[in-house]
Amino acid sequence: MAISLNKPLPEFEAVATGGIQVSNISHIGTTLVLYFYPKDNTPACTKEAEEFRDRHDDFVAAGATVFGVCRDNMDSHTKFKEKLGLPFELIADTEEKLCHMFGVVKNKIMYGRKVKGIERSTFLINTDGVLVQEWRGLKIPGHVEEVLQAVKALKAA
Repeated sequence: MAISLNKPLPEFEAVATGGIQVSNISHIGTTLVLYFYPKDNTPACTKEAEEFRDRHDDFVAAGATVFGVCRDNMDSHTKFKEKLGLPFELIADTEEKLCHMFGVVKNKIMYGRKVKGIERSTFLINTDGVLVQEWRGLKIPGHVEEVLQAVKALKAA
């Protein structure tokens, strides 16, 4: 089942680093930020994770929980998290269930070949579990700040 803006998230279950269980109802009462990225330990994905890390306290102060999501396995995520000192958890979506649900799997051209990849995207879910904002196909500079401002606006509303 796919997501829709201004609708509750469909049922899902996932596991994040630290053994954290994440589902469509596990974080009701908390604003949720899910950011999807292509791959652990690549330059752009590292930069994005560092920016979320550096603003993590601000997200928490605004009442949000941040999760990074990609197709890499838990071992890769654990090493990536430790290497960068990430204070938030990473969801291992090895079966691409969340990636397909959020519609972030795209065909890309890499080195002249068609490959299936993840479109860098972020989703903001309110305290009732409703998707209220999405950013797709984004560029990293300034994005984390934009998401933080949206979280703060949601809290103020």
